Amino acid sequence: MTNEQAIAAIQHLVGSPYVPSVKTYITELTQRPRIVGPGEISTREYDAQRINIAANSDGQIVSFHLG
Repeated sequence: MTNEQAIAAIQHLVGSPYVPSVKTYITELTQRPRIVGPGEISTREYDAQRINIAANSDGQIVSFHLG
C-alpha cells in the first residue's frame, strides 16, 4: 500500500477520539506494523512503515504523519 493509499484508508479517523486500540485498527487497515500514538516516544530515524498519530489537547486525532 502506498503512502497515499494508507492516508486515504485512515483519514476518516481524523476528529475521532484517540484510544490505544486505534493503533491496532490502523494496522489492520494499512498493514503497517509501526503505529506511534500521541505522546509516545519514537526515534527520528526515517521508517517508511511508521505512522505517527497527532492528537490535540482534547485527545482528538488531528492528523497522521508517515515515516
